[in-house]
Amino acid sequence: MEGSTVTTPEVAAQMVEVAGSPVAVRRRGTGDPLLFLHGAGFTGRWLRFHEALARGADVIAPEHVGYGATPAQDWLEDIGDLVLHYDDLRATLGLDRFHLVGYSLGGWIAAAYATLFPDRLRSLTLITPAGIQVPGRSPVADLFSMTPAELFGTVFNDPANMAEVMVDMTDPEVAVALYQEQSTLARLVWNPRYDRKMPRRLQRVTVPALVVGAEHDRLIPDEAADRYAELLPDGRITRIPGTGHALVIEQPERTAGAILEFHGGLK
Repeated sequence: MEGSTVTTPEVAAQMVEVAGSPVAVRRRGTGDPLLFLHGAGFTGRWLRFHEALARGADVIAPEHVGYGATPAQDWLEDIGDLVLHYDDLRATLGLDRFHLVGYSLGGWIAAAYATLFPDRLRSLTLITPAGIQVPGRSPVADLFSMTPAELFGTVFNDPANMAEVMVDMTDPEVAVALYQEQSTLARLVWNPRYDRKMPRRLQRVTVPALVVGAEHDRLIPDEAADRYAELLPDGRITRIPGTGHALVIEQPERTAGAILEFHGGLK
């Protein structure tokens, strides 16, 4: 497992009040501010991927409403609500222009944010992003019908890489937390599981964009990453060898390295 001997520091979440809603935020690193939006899991911890990014950026990693330590809110109905929420977070933290990175579900949110607030960004990075339809393909495997074991088997290319994010499903508190997160995900993406307006709106993104794809993604079609890169006006794509959908866990150093190299090329 890449980086398995690396000790990842504990970075505690700080609660930040954002437009009347508490948000759990972890922050570490120096350099340009980088807002990282997580996927539909792997919450409640500072990952090796976060730490690798923090070697070259000021990484700000909030947990979505209804995920991790950020409580659910009645006002959350769709992805658009999270887009506005994250612009409120930006204002609360006093960010001017920043790098935006989104993984999976977070990639969908990040792409939607970039279409509405392109002037806020220095760059956009989408990692195995959800949110776009590939003609003739289901936009995502039916993760709502999967058991936890089936889901992990789908998103990981190599089961040996699961250790960092494995949880004890026999712990009632863990089971409740996972149910809460799945309920939030269902509220956001149950139907449809993509944004019909995304392809046209992506032309509004004015900043350089990187799409990071897996070698073989069994959750979201590999072609989704290609389509995002094609539709973004200044888009490019790279793939991380030997990975499935969970590439931020399987290959954290290589994935973070590709992003930081991209940022370095913009200066």
